[in-house]
Order: sequence, then structure tokens, then C-alpha cells
Amino acid sequence: MAKQNRSAKFIPISTSLTDTLEAENIHPDNRRDKSRLLTIAALAIAIAIFISVIAKVLVLLINLATNISFYGKFSLEHATPLGHSLGLLVIVVPAVGGVLVGLMALYGSKAIRGHGIPEAMEQILTNQSKIKPTISYLKPLSSAIAIGTGGPFGAEGPIIATGGALGSTIGQLLKISHYERKILLASGATAGMAAIFGSPVAAIFLAIELLLFEFSPRSIIPVALACITGAAFHHFLFESGYVFAMPAVLPAALNTALFGYSVVGLLIGLLSVAITKAVYFIEDMFEKLPIHWMWWPALGGIAVGLVGYFNPATLGVGYENITNLLSGNMALKLVLSLCLLKFISWAIALGSGTSGGTLAPLLTIGAATGALLSAVVLHFFPDSGISISMGALIGMSAMFAGASRALLTSIIFAIETTGQPNALLPLLAACTASYFVSFLLMKNTIMTEKIVRRGIKTPDSYEPDILEKKTVADVMKEDAILLREDASIADVRDLIDEEGLRSANYFVIVNGDNVFRGIVSVSNILSNHHETDLPVGSLIRRKDISISVSDSLRHAVEKMSKENLDMLPIVSAEQTIIGVLSYKDVLSAYQHRLDDHEQKGTHISLRRQGLKILIRGQKLVSAFKRTS
Repeated sequence: MAKQNRSAKFIPISTSLTDTLEAENIHPDNRRDKSRLLTIAALAIAIAIFISVIAKVLVLLINLATNISFYGKFSLEHATPLGHSLGLLVIVVPAVGGVLVGLMALYGSKAIRGHGIPEAMEQILTNQSKIKPTISYLKPLSSAIAIGTGGPFGAEGPIIATGGALGSTIGQLLKISHYERKILLASGATAGMAAIFGSPVAAIFLAIELLLFEFSPRSIIPVALACITGAAFHHFLFESGYVFAMPAVLPAALNTALFGYSVVGLLIGLLSVAITKAVYFIEDMFEKLPIHWMWWPALGGIAVGLVGYFNPATLGVGYENITNLLSGNMALKLVLSLCLLKFISWAIALGSGTSGGTLAPLLTIGAATGALLSAVVLHFFPDSGISISMGALIGMSAMFAGASRALLTSIIFAIETTGQPNALLPLLAACTASYFVSFLLMKNTIMTEKIVRRGIKTPDSYEPDILEKKTVADVMKEDAILLREDASIADVRDLIDEEGLRSANYFVIVNGDNVFRGIVSVSNILSNHHETDLPVGSLIRRKDISISVSDSLRHAVEKMSKENLDMLPIVSAEQTIIGVLSYKDVLSAYQHRLDDHEQKGTHISLRRQGLKILIRGQKLVSAFKRTS
């Protein structure tokens, strides 16, 4: 028997690989994945409904806090601090709000501090997308107090953080994977954004660029359904029109105007880098203060109140400021004042660690800067075709693109919230220019700087997973070291010694018909605890560990990791062995990817091509002469 096994240890594959692939086209794992996708999609829609209602509650709480703080009345009606009559007392109001937020952070959760997206990214990258459930109610409550008492933030940052926390909490209550919990977190966060702005497509891109860092059906479908649900509730709970409605449709930009908008984008890119560095410089200064961090939001609130005393338009959400800037009718002196003072107020407040956001302030500062730069260009080049309204629009998007590097989100967001179809090309030019400058001059973004300082590496690019792209069939080896289950342990030990197979780690066990039975480790075969006349099949302890040729390498690696194996047997639909996959085969797939990225060389010789053209030309001339 020993000789028979020695000669048959490399068993040829009798099944055609093409036939096997066709037979394995519908794999049980694929059906399970589709079933899970339906479940996660349904959960994402349910979370979107809840977060949309919470978004409405948050806006009402901001209205309530604003009415109480600046007008002394208990009302849920929309109000802004712009018309207050508090005089110097306005300096105290944001400071009181800062004290309340500091107390909530101290005795509730420190995680309510900040603007939400970096905190969500951190939990995705380091904590299996687990966010404390308390954030689901502490974040909107603390943000309503901070904004309602004059904090220069928008409602979108807090609701994104709240939606992410809600999705994560639901994911922790249910028996789902870490990856599925990440999808629910992203669904909740982006549904919140869609509910506030009515911008579902931009919200989907936000998930891709800042939360998921991938594009696959199992992640995008739930997120898209959640964003659609959030946008539907935006029209139901808020308004049916555009959030930043403009008085007229802007005309299409000419080439000279496109050049001017590109220059504006470059300048705003430089400004976005400076603003990002300034925000974190101020945060570092607060870190050096000899007082407890609980009091920092109060100090930031005093700065907000002082700035608000000189320009009340800097207080509160300020969506009206963005609309006024986009109209192009605001006096340039007011635009300049709003740009500078809003930045000072927001940067100090955010650096103090209060509960706020970044999107609305960045949009305001960017729109004001875009309007100012467009006015300067028009002054020197009146025939350039540049519009101040278009300048404000591309300015607000270019600022967000440069500060966050969410390029596609910035472009689509501007179109969805204003309804300006002719702005697409100017937005693409300006946002790309701003993104380019930011990428060259700034290592991290306003979203990632905080978590990078904590030693967390953040993805800086979106690339398809090589393990998802390739299947087992792409890298498998059709030679397998197989052992018959009826071979004795003694014979197998002799085979191992004679062939030098101690480094093989595992052997695949089959029956006489080449049907897979299981695997046995070499260490188990060589153990002194077994009777040597027993069949090697009696040592099988691990059976359900095979894969199919149609499985992705990602699925194979996950199974290797789960089973703690460095190889997996590959079986056909009839459970016959057709090959093995080792970790070295997986590494070879990565090596091919590195070769694609790093190997350089010319595939076309210009000199050779030139000679060919010259020879052909000479032949044509000779033929022409003969014809003549």
C-alpha cells in the first residue's frame, strides 16, 4: 500500500477547470451574501427613518435653544441670533453654552467633543465601528446647546455623528459582522446628511470618500437606500425646494471664465491648507492651557460672543449667510467681514473642543472667499465672463474639497443643494485645482489630522481590493499532495521522510475516488500518541474547510484566518479535489499588483515607429512613380 500511495501522492485533476467554474457559478456563499445584503439594506432603511426624525428634532432643539438664549422665549419657531437685542450680554451666552457642553462631555462622554466625522472614522479604523450608544442622544443634545447659544456651526456635523452612532448601536445589538456594522454606521451618518440637505447623491459619495473607502454592491446598496430615505424625509419634514436656493439659473461658463474659476480654485486650495493648519494650531494652544479641558468650550464661547458682538451674522448655523452669498447681492465689505470673523469664531470654537461641525462654516468661508476673488477678477478683467454668484458657489465647494479632499462629494453637493446644472464644469475645474493644491501641500486633511496624531493610519486612496478582483482559479495550483484515507500512519511517515515533506504542514486526505475527506497536520501524523497501523483518515479533525474555484481570494484569506491554516483544499461541486491554495499563492497576487504599479518601461519605440512610417512613405512614393 505504501508504494501505491507514494506513486499517487500527486493525483492529476480529472475535472476540467472550465467545467468546474461553470458548475460553481452559483456558490452557496453567494446566496448567503445576497440574503445578508437584503437584511442589511432593510436595517439601513430603518436607521435612515429614525435618523431623519432625529434630524428634525435636532433642528427644533436648536430653534428652542436659540429662542431661549437670545430672545427669552420658549418657542420652536425658526430663529437666528441676528436680530437679538442683548448688547454686551451676547458675549456671555456662548460661554454659558460652552460650560454646559463641557459638563456633558465630562459626566456624559468625552466623545461628543469635535465635529463628528473624524470620530466616526476613528471607530471604523480602530474599534470595529463600535461607537458608544450614549453618543446617539448626547451628541444632538450637546450640539443643540452649542449652536443654539451662538456656536458658529451647522446642524449637519452633529447629525452625521448621531446617525453614525445610531447605526453602530443597532449593529452592536444585532448579530452581524464588523464589516456589516461599518455599513450601518455609514448608512446612518449619510442618511442624516441627506435628511438635512436633501442631497442623497453627495451623501453617498461622502460615505465612499470619508467612511467606507470602497465601492462594492454590498456596501453601496444599503448606503444608497438609506440616503434616498433620508432625502425623502427631508422633503417631508423640512422643505421641498433647494436648501441654498438661488434666484436664477446661472449661465454656462465660457473658456475665459473657466480659466478664472480654476485660478480661484487654486487660491482657495491654498486658503484651505492655511485654515486647516490654523484650526489645529488653535487646538494645540488649548492643549497647553493650565486648566481642565472641561472649561475650554467656555473660553471658546467667550471668543464666539466677542466676535458675535461685532458681527451677529457669525453666530449660529448661518445657512442664510450662504444663501445671501450665493445670490451675489451682498456688499463686498460685509462679505469680507463675514469671511474673516466667521473663520476666527469657528476656528477658536472648534479648537476649544466644543460639540460642533465643519461643513457649514467651511461653506460660508469658501463662498465669501469665492465671491471676493471673483469680484477682484471682474474688476481687472470685466469681459472675463465671471459671475460673483458662480464664484461664491465654486468657492464654497472648493473650500470643502481642499480641506477634506472629498472631491466628488464637494462637486455633487453644490449642484444638489442649489439646482445649478451649468455649474458642473466650473465646479470640476475649481474643486480639482483646490484638491491638487491641498494634496501637494498638506499631508493630512481637516478630517484626518486629529486621528493621525493619535497614531492611526487613514486610507489616502480608494483602490479596488486585489483579493476581491481575483478568484481562487486565478492563482490556484492544480498539483496537490494528497493522501488516501486508508493509508497507514506508518506508511505515511515513511513517505514524509523519503520525500522530505516535513515542511508541508498539512496533507489533504481523500478516498479512493479522489473525494475530499479532510486535512491532517504533519505534526499530528508524526505524533507518538498514535498507533502506527491505524489509517491516516482516523486522524481527521477538520473537515469543513474547503473552498471553490469561483470563490474570491478575499473569501479564501478570511477562511484561512478563521481556521488558522496556511493552505486550503479546492474542491469541485462533486467534492473531488482539483487543487490547493496556499498563502504563497495569495502573496503572488499582491506581487502582480506591485509589478503593475512599479514596473516602468516603454512598449512603443518612437524611433522604430518613425522608421516604419518613413519606409511606408517611400514605398508609396515609389508606387506613385511607377503608376505615373
